[in-house]
Amino acid sequence: MSTFKSLTPNMPSARQRKSTHTEPIDSLPPDEILFGRSAAMMEVRQRAVKICGANVPILLDGDGGTGKEMLARWIHKHSPSANGQFVKVNCAAIPGTLLESEIFGYEKGAFTGAQMSKPGRVESAHYGTLFLDEIADLDLGSQSKLLQFLQDGRFSRLGDESERAVETRLICATKSDLEHETNSGKFRADLYYRINVIRLKLPRLRERREDIPLLAEYFLMRFQQEFNKKAEPLTEEMMRYLQNLDWPGNIRELSNGIARHVLIGTEASIAEEIPQGRSSSLFPRLAGNEAVPLKNISREAVRALEKNVILEALRANQWNRRKAAEQLKISYRALIYKIRDAGLAARRVERVASRQDEEIGSSHPTR
Repeated sequence: MSTFKSLTPNMPSARQRKSTHTEPIDSLPPDEILFGRSAAMMEVRQRAVKICGANVPILLDGDGGTGKEMLARWIHKHSPSANGQFVKVNCAAIPGTLLESEIFGYEKGAFTGAQMSKPGRVESAHYGTLFLDEIADLDLGSQSKLLQFLQDGRFSRLGDESERAVETRLICATKSDLEHETNSGKFRADLYYRINVIRLKLPRLRERREDIPLLAEYFLMRFQQEFNKKAEPLTEEMMRYLQNLDWPGNIRELSNGIARHVLIGTEASIAEEIPQGRSSSLFPRLAGNEAVPLKNISREAVRALEKNVILEALRANQWNRRKAAEQLKISYRALIYKIRDAGLAARRVERVASRQDEEIGSSHPTR
């Protein structure tokens, strides 16, 4: 017959506990940056505000890089568990054979190499928040034990017959389709329904394009401080260019691009790793039953295509308009006209242009 061990007598109260995290909660971006201004994120924020005070399992769903961990940390910070630890378990990074012992801990001698007892992440999250990232990667054995823990709040370390109880908030995250995983037998249906009490869907970055300038400016400020290096400001046409990118890597990809800009020092570096052919949306977006003449659509599509090609040429030539014109097989003056027509005249381009105009003027003196 198994015995029961409560962690409560040996653990300080929630008010006494100090928060220790891999990444301090105070490092969270301001709310206006985390949630932005888009309608999609405003809906996420409204739901998050309503649920952060209730200790129910939360499932965060969204592509990689959409900010699931940041949202989980925000919920923890604004919950009654804020004085406890925020404990993250990356289920995809830990081999299945080690995952159960990592989550629930083990006793001395439980397996070869277990020379001392070790508490698991669940115990570290007592009075705090347990964040299981990429929960779809849990093996079926670990899923079964997690389900048992969620049902009664009790668990056993590996090699220990006694049970322990903890009070912790559970937040899970996934980029996988858990319904599909459940239907295919890779994920337990009973566990899915247990963790899917509240589900928050985070939109892709391209679904919240109006937030891109705000995020870009925030990352620019943050990386300048982190690298102790002053970077050139992002120009208006670069912001428009960033808003037209597809961003399959979402916020993480944008952050990496701004970091390159701060370190390397050119706007061209921001999207230098984006493959050609998928860098931006070329066609106007139609809303609802909006009627748009086909001629207008064709004209706007051609104009958008031309603008993006010009931007690519300028970026590839470090914003040197003369070299870009040669690459595009058009005259220098024709490129100047197209740049201005597309609204791409910017401080960086103008500085280069003034020098190029002086060179052209000296080689072609007026009579």
